[in-house]
Amino acid sequence: MTTTATPTPAATMTTPADPATTTYWTRIDSPLGALLLIADRTGALTSLSVPDQKGGRTVREDWVHDPGRFRAAEEQLRAYFAGDLEEFSLPLRTHGTAFQERVWAALDSVPYGATTTYGGIAARIGASRAAVRAVGGAIGANPLLLLRPCHRVIGADGSLTGYAGGLERKVRLLTLEGALAS
Repeated sequence: MTTTATPTPAATMTTPADPATTTYWTRIDSPLGALLLIADRTGALTSLSVPDQKGGRTVREDWVHDPGRFRAAEEQLRAYFAGDLEEFSLPLRTHGTAFQERVWAALDSVPYGATTTYGGIAARIGASRAAVRAVGGAIGANPLLLLRPCHRVIGADGSLTGYAGGLERKVRLLTLEGALAS
């Protein structure tokens, strides 16, 4: 006699995500629009995007929505937008080329309320003036908008050049920080 096994409910359910490789996400309301925060399994933030951001991330089907993982980020972002926080203290993890990582680390040294130029970032990482265009490309690829303050980088002539989140948002951030007159 041949019998056929009946699938158990567990066998017909979707397999839960592997916690070792799971990507977590949430959205947080802000003056810049709904911020999309993405973190890895350790809780390190890997991306912060604003709506309609050039190169911004979008939620994937296999990611897990878990607002609880982002409580510290939400508290610090709210304090920043309220003018009560000048420096973020959050675990961050990026995956770029060695050059991009050097540029992104240099962004961390630009203080709240200050600006620098693309040439200034090139000098901070020991790159030549000829590398300014490459520095601009790396800054434009910054996955941690706002947390890594690429909005503090301006043109050599003082102009508010490119910002992946849009120039209007760049103006809002620099005004909030006191780097621009309101």
